[in-house]
Amino acid sequence: MSQGKANKKDEFIATIDAHKRMIYKIVNTYCQNREDRKDVEQEIMIQLWNAFDTYNHEYTFSTWMYRIALNVAISFYRKEKKWAFRRDDYSEDSIPSIVDEEEDVAEMDRNIALLRKFIDDLNELNKALMLLYLEERPYAEIADILGITETNVGTKINRLKRILQQEFQKEQL
Repeated sequence: MSQGKANKKDEFIATIDAHKRMIYKIVNTYCQNREDRKDVEQEIMIQLWNAFDTYNHEYTFSTWMYRIALNVAISFYRKEKKWAFRRDDYSEDSIPSIVDEEEDVAEMDRNIALLRKFIDDLNELNKALMLLYLEERPYAEIADILGITETNVGTKINRLKRILQQEFQKEQL
């Protein structure tokens, strides 16, 4: 392997390692089963590697990477939606627990399950929007990643928050 290719490979690996949580979140948002997650993750890596030399430095790397990863995940999601039934029920095994305190786990799991179901039922654009919003990305960056205006980002997020609030209120009844 030439020195240039070795440097590119090392730079790519370091960059991916710095942003792996983003890929993990995207893959887990768009894929319910383990094999699909592996496939989508692999396809994202391939697309990132193929496009690595064409990275436009006008954008932050994470913005560029999000665009590619989301496009791959959305393409997979659309294909899968045509061929498979989507699950309506969510087993506790499929939802990772983020709380260690015994008394809060059941309530947190229920809320996470409801949030995941809500996100899973969204269309591709709104699903990506919620994912980026939950990562606390600035509206300007979300707009760049999704190719919509910053005003549109704010409007859509406010609508989604109202709908989500209504869903949680229905659950409380």
